[in-house]
Amino acid sequence: MSWDAFVGLVLLGLAVGAVGTLVGAGGGFLLTPVLLIVYPHDSAQTLTSISLFAVWANSTSGSIAYARQKRIDVRSGLVFGAATLPGAIGGAVAVAYVPRHAFDAVMAAALAAVAVWISVHREGRRPRPGTPRVLVDAAGTEWHYRVPVVRGAVYSLAVGFASSFLGIGGGVFHVPILVAGLGFPTHIATATSHFVLAQMSAAGVITHLVQGSYRVGHGLRRSLALGVGVAVGAQFGARASTRVSGVLIERLLAAGLVLVALRLALSA
Repeated sequence: MSWDAFVGLVLLGLAVGAVGTLVGAGGGFLLTPVLLIVYPHDSAQTLTSISLFAVWANSTSGSIAYARQKRIDVRSGLVFGAATLPGAIGGAVAVAYVPRHAFDAVMAAALAAVAVWISVHREGRRPRPGTPRVLVDAAGTEWHYRVPVVRGAVYSLAVGFASSFLGIGGGVFHVPILVAGLGFPTHIATATSHFVLAQMSAAGVITHLVQGSYRVGHGLRRSLALGVGVAVGAQFGARASTRVSGVLIERLLAAGLVLVALRLALSA
């Protein structure tokens, strides 16, 4: 891989890391479609392994930043993170058996579906039952909400498979689930999603390492270049999140999903 290509991937990772951390999705929902377009001849397994490595670097860096802001629901995050692990391993294994053209179509449909869900849900329809939570962040803001832990664990198992299979880390599914399905405040959802994402993507990366996915082509070098960029970008995204409303974060997430879904649908 040339020096120009390395720098280009670092810059791409910087942008993806900032946006991915801002919306709590880890950046994989943007990165995987871009990789599918830039590297049209690589297998889905190779590209999802690269994307998952970047998601792991992004979510780990973002989790550190969000931990300093005290916005991570650690108790919920540990339960949900553990629930994602079997699915994450299964998804990383299953993607090796899917043809590339079919993968593009599935990715486009999944992103579009999540975009619609984010767009139609309303704050007032949040469910009330669950374990009470009170979180006080570093700015002194108190967040009161309830967590249906068992239902969240079941959702997380499915998210683990889908996210690892698609190579997008899962935050793009998990943030809407935490907000619309489980009643988390958006800012707590984005931070907690990153914490879950760090655990889930690590399982996917380890599975791909065992399978030898990073030994194909320039897989390892591409992963490292993107990893450097997203780790730095995540710090900027977490800082920006303190200045952006929850509604705007959801709209940005939905808009990004629609754009990449359309692009992939056209090329599928």
